[in-house]
Amino acid sequence: MIKYLGRSEFAAHIGVAVGTLSRYTLPEPDAMIGRTQGWLVETIDAWNASRPGKGNWK
Repeated sequence: MIKYLGRSEFAAHIGVAVGTLSRYTLPEPDAMIGRTQGWLVETIDAWNASRPGKGNWK
């Protein structure tokens, strides 16, 4: 089974509040179920590693 993360899981995975995601340009979702977006962990990790300023936070 393929596991997709929704917005709340996306936020938790990168360590931010769900509301913070609205300030980011998120990667294209890997799946859509109705209007619900889903991302693979690999997609989130690649996006998070390449976003500006990432090295300053950890």
